[in-house]
Amino acid sequence: MAARQADVVLVGGGVMSATLGMMLRQLDPSLDIIMVERLDHVAHESTDGWNNAGTGHAGYCELNYTPQTGDGDVAIDRALAINAQFEVSLQFWSFLVERGMLPEPSSFINRTPHQSFVWGEQDVAFLRRRYEKLKAHHLFREMEYTESTEELAQWMPLIVQNRDPQQPVAATRIRHGSDVDFGSLTRSMVKYLESQPNFELMLNSPVHYLAQRDNGRWKVRVRDQKTGEVKKLEAGFVFLGAGGGALPLLQKSGIEEARGYGGFPVSGQWLVCQNPEVVAKHHSKVYGKAPIGAPPMSVPHLDTRIINGEPALLFGPFAGFTTRFLKKGSAFDLFGSVKTSNLRPMLSVSRDNMDLTRYLIKEVFQSHGERVGSLRNFFPDAEEKNWMLQNAGQRVQIIKKDAEGRGKLEFGTEIVAANDGSLAALLGASPGASTAANAMINVLERCFADRMQSPEWLERMKGMVPSYGQSLVEDEALLNTVRERTLSTLKLNAD
Repeated sequence: MAARQADVVLVGGGVMSATLGMMLRQLDPSLDIIMVERLDHVAHESTDGWNNAGTGHAGYCELNYTPQTGDGDVAIDRALAINAQFEVSLQFWSFLVERGMLPEPSSFINRTPHQSFVWGEQDVAFLRRRYEKLKAHHLFREMEYTESTEELAQWMPLIVQNRDPQQPVAATRIRHGSDVDFGSLTRSMVKYLESQPNFELMLNSPVHYLAQRDNGRWKVRVRDQKTGEVKKLEAGFVFLGAGGGALPLLQKSGIEEARGYGGFPVSGQWLVCQNPEVVAKHHSKVYGKAPIGAPPMSVPHLDTRIINGEPALLFGPFAGFTTRFLKKGSAFDLFGSVKTSNLRPMLSVSRDNMDLTRYLIKEVFQSHGERVGSLRNFFPDAEEKNWMLQNAGQRVQIIKKDAEGRGKLEFGTEIVAANDGSLAALLGASPGASTAANAMINVLERCFADRMQSPEWLERMKGMVPSYGQSLVEDEALLNTVRERTLSTLKLNAD
């Protein structure tokens, strides 16, 4: 059977592949694109609303993006970079809404204030310094700060109600923060792609073979899980956007750039409240500081969420140890990812991060009462009966070689691309989905470099993302123009 020829194969039906597919469709409508997904519908792993923090990570409230330095100051560079990257996503979504490619914004994004909350003199001093530094930059000029319990009662009533009045507390707020249902967003993008010519969605079709031909094109074999039929595909470009499944596929590719990479899987769980009386009293995302020894993705937060149109409160996530790379993956995923090229980095990370491993295993064995006890640091009056445990998505943190050839555990996302630009993969986790547009622009620049420099593609990219090629961190006037449009289009303006 002859292979089905295509220009692009997108592996994985999540937000990354959907974003890249939408961008390529605008840049060159003639491209023949195939999306393959191992499950029976798209956006059901890391992208799904229940599996994803959905914060619209913008650096507004996530304290791990602004670490305290050795001299007691606060570093804000990462928060600035992430905020600018999220603004790229907002511009792209605004473009899609304006062109009718996405539905009403409230179907996937809703204004939800982003707040940070701390207690204790030391953490109050940290938050005050963080506020002073961020507020001075135009990206964060709308940030508010308070240590007043009266104001906090307005900002976050559940959190200050019946709290010890002698306890020092402080909070910051950005009122135009957002809650993003990345599952609904992705399903809407894929629905649009399916309505276009030269696009095919193949569900129940995991990739089991990936190899590059002598002519540079990629042979991709997928097996239909319903019929058992093996389907042969061939494409000039392959993107591996399969969440935790991207690493094993990257290893299958055999590209030199994949050597040395490994993965450290982390599971997660939420406490979920859908009691209308409780949900109605909290409308914000409130982030605190992570416990000592906890990974960055375990920063505790009490979130208003709107998933598939239904409001709820989520608290967590509670991290845990797992050997699966996907929520619906195999218990052998971790062991199967160990290769001769990454054995040393994997072993050194395992040895150097025993405290983290012990912390994750301890988290797994917490009782419901212990988890609700953690919640009461945020919500003193929380009742066990109103909260149920819900499994979150799997995350695979990047392990890569350091300068000495040992392993280093990375918390973030990274693009790994073949030198010839014929294949790219996205590895890692947070801030992940929130910066999908910026990440996929990175893929385009690395894998379609010549075309991205052409006048036609440059014009089309600027149509999608008006700030493309310029710095929102450095250009205040540009930020003002961009933000005015996106907040209006996506209906995120503060009252």
